[in-house]
Amino acid sequence: MKQYLKLVNFEFNRFFKLYLVLIGITILTQIIGVITTARMHVNRANRANEWINEEHMTKGDIQLAPISFYDFSQSAWFMGPIALGAATLLIYVFFIWYRDWLGKNTFSYRLFMLPIARIQVYLAKAATILLYVLGLIALQLLLMPVENKILKWIVPSEFRTDLSINEITRIPNVALLIPNTLGEFVLYYAAGVGVVSIVFTAILFERSYRVKGIMYGILFCAASQLVFFAPLLVNTFVLKNYFYPTELFFMELATGLVVAACSIWTANFLIKNKVRV
Repeated sequence: MKQYLKLVNFEFNRFFKLYLVLIGITILTQIIGVITTARMHVNRANRANEWINEEHMTKGDIQLAPISFYDFSQSAWFMGPIALGAATLLIYVFFIWYRDWLGKNTFSYRLFMLPIARIQVYLAKAATILLYVLGLIALQLLLMPVENKILKWIVPSEFRTDLSINEITRIPNVALLIPNTLGEFVLYYAAGVGVVSIVFTAILFERSYRVKGIMYGILFCAASQLVFFAPLLVNTFVLKNYFYPTELFFMELATGLVVAACSIWTANFLIKNKVRV
């Protein structure tokens, strides 16, 4: 276990500087974004008041909806850094493996010659991706109350609608990132871990068999998706929504565990016997 934790720490540190850049971009963009969005709304409200005074109109003549955190959450200021982080980590899922084969003196040779089971390399890389994802989620959980408070500071109460943190996490795009229930959280992120394990195994197929391995990897991904979504497909198209959502949840969880276990078993076989260094 000590050697494995050292390996996780090593993998984590290899990307850490770029990860800090991602964190900095997220913080700066969202803080600047909420300030800009709030000030723009206040300016619109002030202009509306000027028109009311100059043209002798009533507030009912000008429709200016109050702003809330929902409006900010739909903007590029909020979603842009999240999309950037997701895209960067998606690319890193591939790069975390292929960089070990880059250069004249490939690092993969030294990595696989360590006095540990090779599957620990696979598990350490998967744990690193998971830690990075959870880190960005934790950052977002810390940022949202701060951004909500900034919105309240800048926008007068008559021009805004206040949302609690619970209400914010129920906003659809936020709920995808931060599920509202423990069951949803486990399902979403267990599915994410399963996807990463499938992609890792597909990469090992390519590293083991080169051109043929690409086809093997594609077939493996397709078969894994079919198994994972089998309960939903059967329930929808064969049984006509026979199962309750709770039953589907546990079936999806079970098939996800089966897919992840098969991915790890296959990866262990490839990394021990087939991967070329």
